[in-house]
Amino acid sequence: MKLLLVEDEERLADVVVQGLSEEGHQVDLCTTGQSARVQAQDIDYDAIILDWMLPDVDGVTVLRRWRDAGVRTPVLMLTARGSVGERVTGLKAGADDYLVKPFAFAELIARLEALHRRGSGQLEQFRAGPVSVDGRRRMLVGPEGELGLTPREYALAGELFAHGGDVVARRHLLSAVWGTNFDGDPNVLDVYVGYLRGKLDRVAGERVKIKAVRGVGFRLVVEPPARAE
Repeated sequence: MKLLLVEDEERLADVVVQGLSEEGHQVDLCTTGQSARVQAQDIDYDAIILDWMLPDVDGVTVLRRWRDAGVRTPVLMLTARGSVGERVTGLKAGADDYLVKPFAFAELIARLEALHRRGSGQLEQFRAGPVSVDGRRRMLVGPEGELGLTPREYALAGELFAHGGDVVARRHLLSAVWGTNFDGDPNVLDVYVGYLRGKLDRVAGERVKIKAVRGVGFRLVVEPPARAE
């Protein structure tokens, strides 16, 4: 698995990174909430291990910001806070599981594997004409080949494919891909539509198009196959 560990306690972080690496997992480490917030939005992880107590912002706040921004990666929270109320707070913020310190490393591995299985089972596959979005592998698959998708490209493709040929409003796409609290430049949507169009052309042989509906949004259009002469 590709994992993100968010932990500022150096000794614990070293032990967890070493143990997970020895189990064959790829692990990135962030020691602050701010760096973790950006990292999880830019890179597609199989799961995130998030400590509650961080030096700049608490883990629950980081988690809420991820969920608001559309990050759906499974999150396992680590904390010394073991009361029922605190566990409920973490779970309501969007945590998928909870592990109280100190913990057995074998239990950490087991919980991560369970999260990964659960998350993989929820990934959907959408199809439009000859092209499909493979959620398990985060790829566009078509008659001309396969191409990987970045997390935002995948989220955008999922929204467009899920709506078939219906028009999807710009506001809906911005909220679904960049989060309900997005306050950046809305033209970023057009940039990512351009990226996705390029990949669709390469895997679909120009049979699946993203058409702009002026002033409204975008929709998928499937062109009929060319007739043989």
